[in-house]
Amino acid sequence: MIAKAKLNRRIQLLFHSLGLSCLGGAIFLQILVFTDILQHGYFTAVEQNPAILTVETALTLFTAVYFAFLYLRFIRSIR
Repeated sequence: MIAKAKLNRRIQLLFHSLGLSCLGGAIFLQILVFTDILQHGYFTAVEQNPAILTVETALTLFTAVYFAFLYLRFIRSIR
């Protein structure tokens, strides 16, 4: 029983670490994009590698789900 609790805790820690890292990366990239827009007036990005595009898309979906999870947990804690 204690081993199962430790495993659940580690999975939770991994889930939150990955989720917060993705959110931090998204904020950092938005700062870079807005900086480029302010300096040049536009931003263009093209990814040619399908493997990288797939990983980026998967991480984006994970981040959206994680953000929704955190938001709902926060809203429920207010009640």
